[in-house]
Amino acid sequence: MKKVIFAVLVAFVATSAFAEKSESKTGSKAEAAVLSLSGNIIDEVSGESLVGVEVKIEGSDIKTYTDFDGHFVINNLKAGPCKLVASYTSYNKNEKTFNINAKTNQVKIELQASK
Repeated sequence: MKKVIFAVLVAFVATSAFAEKSESKTGSKAEAAVLSLSGNIIDEVSGESLVGVEVKIEGSDIKTYTDFDGHFVINNLKAGPCKLVASYTSYNKNEKTFNINAKTNQVKIELQASK
């Protein structure tokens, strides 16, 4: 009887260890697909960096603001199509659509002053 209980216990431990190992492999693939997007926002005419511009991913709650150099970063994005919307007081809203991937994760947006 002790041998049967021991065999069941060993089988259970081996199954648990295998399940943990396969979960860690699938988790690393998902982590590899997470990207960050960064860019600069400037005035179309003067080329000056714009501070405090709201940069938003359309259709989501994800947004950020540019720093003192007009630079922004959005982390934890999945690869695929994306529509960025940049809006700033006294400027026309600018929308830019592109695919985020490992090669395309930098963007430059020029805003035009509203008349």
